[in-house]
Amino acid sequence: MIPETTRATQTAGVAYAGAAYLLWGVLPLYFLLLVPTGPWEVVAWRVLLSFVFCILLLTVTRGWAPFGVILRQPKLLGWTALAGVLIYINWQVFLIGTLSDNVVETSLGYFINPITTVLLGVFVLKERIRRLQWAAIAIAAIAVVVIIVAYGDFPWIALSLTASFGVYGLIKKKIGPAVDAVSGLTLESFWLIPIAVVQLIVVATTPAGITMGGNGWVHAVLLAFAGVATAVPLLLFAAGTRRINLTVIGMIQFITPVMQFLIGVAILHEPMPPERWAGFIIAWIAIGVFVVDLLIAARRGRRIAQPELV
Repeated sequence: MIPETTRATQTAGVAYAGAAYLLWGVLPLYFLLLVPTGPWEVVAWRVLLSFVFCILLLTVTRGWAPFGVILRQPKLLGWTALAGVLIYINWQVFLIGTLSDNVVETSLGYFINPITTVLLGVFVLKERIRRLQWAAIAIAAIAVVVIIVAYGDFPWIALSLTASFGVYGLIKKKIGPAVDAVSGLTLESFWLIPIAVVQLIVVATTPAGITMGGNGWVHAVLLAFAGVATAVPLLLFAAGTRRINLTVIGMIQFITPVMQFLIGVAILHEPMPPERWAGFIIAWIAIGVFVVDLLIAARRGRRIAQPELV
């Protein structure tokens, strides 16, 4: 029988992780509300306001002491800087995709992200994977080829998203518990401040200029919440992953790409010709194989962990 404390912890973990993925799923709609602000300006404000929000969180939660410990470790600082560059690439590509009517392609990137994570584990961490996982990888590769050849369009947005977020996750795993969620996001945002400032300067020189404050107070408030919209899902995700195992996370994470796909097709009416449907269906088959493998592995794990009755 599962202890009540463990059950409560797992329930809370599922709630935190589920909330994170739900928020990530609706982010395209939020960012579309920021039009006419372009992707480069949005990401710049996203970086700067995330940093401000994290500074407030560190103050409220009295997290400055552990933050100071991290600052005295150059190796950790280097890892957070690299993580910052990768999450910046992910944010920028995601905004470009969302604001250029390519929400469906962004969903493809997050559909195949779990498989990318497995590949990184094999080639970087030298992990051994199961036969069904190899099958899922092969099927996902076929899906990408079908989209490129049949649909005639290289899915650079999807592949950039899955590569950047996959390597970002790898680095976060490398860092481990040495850097807490708030401190990590604070440092990642801090390293990106020069890039954000340069982007705002460049945007200011364009004919459209800076849109903050120039499109009414509602737009200004929405744009000001870009930092909160960025930080909150990441912090919920961190809280969830500390309470539940990766198998459960593997199941829940498909909430985001499913929601993004539905938004792109049903709400934004992005084109889905037969060739593109074929590629996505093959990708979903790969995900199905991947999920079946996760379920089988979880069942075996429970069977091994269950004590023998005497």
